[in-house]
Amino acid sequence: MTMNPTSTTDPAGAESAPARAGRREWTALGVLMLPLLLVSMDVSVLYFATPAISADLRPSGTQQLWIFDVYGFVLAGLLLTMGSLGDRIGRRRLLLLGAAAFGAASLLAAYANSAETLIAARAVLGIGGATLMPSTMGLLRTMFTDPAQRAKAIGMWSGVMTGGIALGSVMSGILVEHFWWGSVFLVNLPAMALLLLLGPVLLPESKNPAPGRFDWLSVPLSLAAVLPVVYGLKEIPSEGWNPGYVVSVTVGLLFAALFVRRQRTGTSPLIPPALFRGHGFTASLVLTLVCAFGMMGSAIFTTQYLQSVLGKSPLEAALWSLLPSVLIGIAGPVTAQLVQRGVPRGHVVACGFAVSAAGYALLALAGTDSLWLVLAAAGVLACGAVMVLSQLTDLAMGAAPAERAGTASSLLETGTEFGGALGMAVLGSIGTAVYRHAMPATAPAEARETLGGALAGAARLPGLAGQTLLATAREAFTSGMRGAAVAGAVILVLAAVGAAVTLRRTETGRK
Repeated sequence: MTMNPTSTTDPAGAESAPARAGRREWTALGVLMLPLLLVSMDVSVLYFATPAISADLRPSGTQQLWIFDVYGFVLAGLLLTMGSLGDRIGRRRLLLLGAAAFGAASLLAAYANSAETLIAARAVLGIGGATLMPSTMGLLRTMFTDPAQRAKAIGMWSGVMTGGIALGSVMSGILVEHFWWGSVFLVNLPAMALLLLLGPVLLPESKNPAPGRFDWLSVPLSLAAVLPVVYGLKEIPSEGWNPGYVVSVTVGLLFAALFVRRQRTGTSPLIPPALFRGHGFTASLVLTLVCAFGMMGSAIFTTQYLQSVLGKSPLEAALWSLLPSVLIGIAGPVTAQLVQRGVPRGHVVACGFAVSAAGYALLALAGTDSLWLVLAAAGVLACGAVMVLSQLTDLAMGAAPAERAGTASSLLETGTEFGGALGMAVLGSIGTAVYRHAMPATAPAEARETLGGALAGAARLPGLAGQTLLATAREAFTSGMRGAAVAGAVILVLAAVGAAVTLRRTETGRK
């Protein structure tokens, strides 16, 4: 049995509609969701395992940071390379190689007996993740050639990707509570084994029939462009605009300029410039970055709010944060139905940005005891993000040639990484600035810096003094969250207007 071709031709030579996917393709989609879910979960799976790892392996402060961050850094840095590589050697082949590496690294991480071994295992997990993400979307583009079915499949893809991050933290909390910390990695093994078993049977092989030579020089250039920028932007919210982080971002941007120049002048570029000439591709890439900006920019506040303002334990906070995820599973399919019924895509994306902006508006109303309001805000914001991401991904993948599906997917995912890091940096800095302004000058120095410092300082103060400092810091943090929420809402409203105008032009261009 063969997979559906992109289109068929009748005897008269006219091209007919693309073939519709059947049960085999939808079953294969379920198989593809497994690695996607695990890769997204691994972003947050160490949230509750870190204390147990610290007690067992006794890493230094620097090693602990690398244990937590190396996965995301390697993943972000190699997405462009792996997307292009999958287009050349075959997306299914790369997916299966990545699954084997991901499974082996998970086993190594679970039984690591030193911090160095765990860091190395997490780095290999990042390499595996970088192969899995663009391969799943590239294969999805191959299997679902009917636009309506592809939109539905991408809606499901977006929902799984967004929900996996929330699920990872909860699963790690439950596993660490009942087993040892290595169990958070062992859960990857059954899913990867199933993928290796069913993938060769259900998934089609697809690749660029004429890829040209692989541009090896672009690989280090892409790493040098992505890693310093992502690193600097992720550190700024917690450490402030430290000159070292600003230099890191600047160096990354300089290498990004060199990378772009290489792609425009090279004979066989990693990222073909022609890809950006597809109707709506560039607009989708930019708007995806803005959407990730809003989505991740809110996450740094809501997680701290649940734990440090409301006083929830980490596991309680993670369980509460699952509630907004319930709406995510509905948003993708509903959005696909709207588009199928003739609602212009530009209107749907603009509406999604407006919904996310409404989520920020709700967050701007929060006080120091607003659990349900904050959860509702997070749910509304996430629903809007899924509406936006599902449609922009579908638009970009439809605009990209099938032979460049992996490259197109890796560009979108790299844009998501950049947008998320930028959102955390900008909105986090706004929240920190408001917090520090709201804290009285008489408060201890560490309390004026961060809410975590205030919690630590309050614990050392006697009775009423500690309670007063704690109440003041929680109010200051909530004020900072409200200030960042107002900024986020304004940015997303502007994005809604931009999407309505830009995508209307794109649709007009298609006609």
